[in-house]
Amino acid sequence: MAKMTKHNASQAMSNGKQKQVVFLDAETMDLPSLDTSSLDDVQNNFDAAITLHQQTQAEDVAERIKNADAVLVNKVVLQAKDLQQASQLRYIGVTATGMNNIDRDYCEQAGITVQNVEGYGTDSVAQHTLTLALNLGTNFVTYQRDMRNQAWSASSHFCLLNHPVVELAGKHAVIVGHGELGKRVEALFKAMGMQVSIAARPGKQDDPRPSLASLLPNADVVSLHCPLTEATDKLINAETLSLMKPTAFLINTARGGLIDEEALYHALKSNQIGGAGLDVLSVEPPPVDHILLKEALPNLLVTPHNAWIGNGARQKLLDSAIDHLSAHLSSCLSAPQG
Repeated sequence: MAKMTKHNASQAMSNGKQKQVVFLDAETMDLPSLDTSSLDDVQNNFDAAITLHQQTQAEDVAERIKNADAVLVNKVVLQAKDLQQASQLRYIGVTATGMNNIDRDYCEQAGITVQNVEGYGTDSVAQHTLTLALNLGTNFVTYQRDMRNQAWSASSHFCLLNHPVVELAGKHAVIVGHGELGKRVEALFKAMGMQVSIAARPGKQDDPRPSLASLLPNADVVSLHCPLTEATDKLINAETLSLMKPTAFLINTARGGLIDEEALYHALKSNQIGGAGLDVLSVEPPPVDHILLKEALPNLLVTPHNAWIGNGARQKLLDSAIDHLSAHLSSCLSAPQG
């Protein structure tokens, strides 16, 4: 059974009805490691009971939200069939940027506000992006593996030279997605001495920037920072991978669905591209037999969707999400009572 904690408010709202706020997957925030005084602020300023479920399975969603006035959620899927059971629900706060897990068409029809949080993880994700690029360029993980296997101790000379190291300075980086995060990554790449090109936004008409396809043949690093939409689904596929240099690196800290993972597997297996660094996969958590995880590919680095989890990023995310929730509850206070 999911562990629950309740923050019960002491100050009544003007209509005298206690507001019910439900967080469906609080575990994703690791709240014990954060300053949760913003939750206390909601308690002190509004008559709201906040119920924290650490996890919520699909079959439990309808029951847990049926009496909710507001829902906080990270990755739990909210479908129309479940939302229809929540007759008093008027607000969904997404503790993330992506909202693909919410049936927003239904929410619009039902008058439910859906609010995400943007920009909270810019520093953390940009740092992770650079880390992946640097690790690929230096063959860092491979050399660490050699160290654990005592290869340096067995070397005939003072260093190991058995894996290539690529200097990123002077190399050409292509960025797809030029919002706040894309701009921060651009600045970091330029600080490394790289040349940077920004690809046209996929699906956008009359974008004067060069297309991704036109940039790929000369790209040394391709870094994805765009949302997952119909226009970007499997943006990186067998065709686009065939345009890339055999030495090029692909970085994805955005959404797993941006990449055709089977095509990427074959490209890595055949050394069609130099390597890939991924923080996201199309299914999370991935099955143990996921095509990119079932064998150890020496030119692939995968991290467990943790680019965003820096304490500063998560604190900013929580505070922003609760600020948005508080604004909604304030609007309930000021709204004319029937």
